[in-house]
Amino acid sequence: MDQGRDNKDKDYVEKLIRLNRVAKVVKGGRRFSFSAMVVVGDRNGNVGYGFGKANDVSEAIRKSVDRAKRNMINVPVKNGTLPHEINTTYKSSQVLLKPAAPGTGIIAGGHVRAVMEAVGVRDVLSKSIGSGNAVNVVKTVFRGLVEMLDAKKMSVNRGKSLKELWG
Repeated sequence: MDQGRDNKDKDYVEKLIRLNRVAKVVKGGRRFSFSAMVVVGDRNGNVGYGFGKANDVSEAIRKSVDRAKRNMINVPVKNGTLPHEINTTYKSSQVLLKPAAPGTGIIAGGHVRAVMEAVGVRDVLSKSIGSGNAVNVVKTVFRGLVEMLDAKKMSVNRGKSLKELWG
């Protein structure tokens, strides 16, 4: 019941990935509207993305933020970096994410960097290969983050303790 209220109490970071003006040609001329893509995260392992369309820029951004908050995923972050390497594709975009040593920083392009900052990852190496389309790159990163293995689930599946697994 109170799920909507819990989302508003948290402090989220909102990153505008893409804002696009689109035109619909009608009998009287062109009708302009806007589409926005936003990544929202709490810098503590929770992140989501949303896509919104409206006749006004602020309304399109608000819609995309609402959708992003509804589609949040939890990402396991280990010591400020990712627990293992990820190589994933979506359509013609391919993204490689590698864990990095402390102090490395976020070595990533604009769209991947925005997602990693929203997640709360401080050290990561990445390479975006293929299509540079903002929507496809963000969807590729999210596909990889969803497929990421969680240490607790993996230790239960292997029948080992968390300490034995990660050392």
